[in-house]
Amino acid sequence: MQPGRSCPLSYRYAPAGLARAPELATETLYAIGGLYGNRQALEWIGARAALEPGNVALVFNGDFNWFNVDAAGFRAVNEAVLQHTALRGNVETEIAGEDPAAGCGCGYPESVGDAEVERSNRITEQLRASAGAFPGLRAQLGALPMHLVAVVGGVRVAIVHGDAVSLAGWGFSQEALRSEGGRSAARDWFGAANVRIFASSHSCLPVMQDFDAQHGRCLLANNGAAGMPNFEGTRYGLITRIARNPARDALYGTRLEGVHIEALPVPYDHAGFENDFLANWPAGSPAYASYHRRIVAGPSYRPRDALRLKASATA
Repeated sequence: MQPGRSCPLSYRYAPAGLARAPELATETLYAIGGLYGNRQALEWIGARAALEPGNVALVFNGDFNWFNVDAAGFRAVNEAVLQHTALRGNVETEIAGEDPAAGCGCGYPESVGDAEVERSNRITEQLRASAGAFPGLRAQLGALPMHLVAVVGGVRVAIVHGDAVSLAGWGFSQEALRSEGGRSAARDWFGAANVRIFASSHSCLPVMQDFDAQHGRCLLANNGAAGMPNFEGTRYGLITRIARNPARDALYGTRLEGVHIEALPVPYDHAGFENDFLANWPAGSPAYASYHRRIVAGPSYRPRDALRLKASATA
């Protein structure tokens, strides 16, 4: 199988392993998946978190590295992120090791073309080479956990990178959740993990969907990408905000047991980010071919495509 499509066995875990005592309790939680090395988004998120009342926890749930192959960018992103709670995504896992067999470790489904998979593998190779200059940071990345259990306002939240069974799983992707089989699997995972909320990323496009599960109404919040546009014609990222109080700047959201779960826009400095991107990935490079159009114009996806709630009013 082409590297980048398969998931190593070491990426897998059982959802029942999430039915444990929480490692984190907070009034407000930011789940920040898919930063992709965007320093401007990182700066905005830090400033926004400083405005929150009470306790706020920043949880970077994987793939906070990607475009930041320059030494200064690699150091800046990782040193800043590792001051907070962080999980490793497939990117961090692969650049922390030396084995190229898994490629990018993305676990891409067959719907993703071979050329895109190959470009992701090449980006990973270049990022791994850049990371080689920072053995201490690489060791820290490799030691990060794959998932976290938190409590916000008395509600149990599982934070993962991929899905409930794999670090690079696509079971929480907006595509998988369009099928009855995908929804059924997700519904069962809430019961096995004994959580009411899953926060994920990995699959690059956001989705917020609720389920009638074993413990009542449950919610999946996939933020897509914190460091890239998620919707057509936009130039902001998204993070998932889970808190006891609502945010005035949420794009959409819902409530569950008195807790607000919201997609919070990240209106980073687009010009600064694009300049950083082009300095590392000019026209003709693999990242330019795969991502530049999305960076400047957004993907062919809209907020109404992401919001799939049956039982509650949106924020």
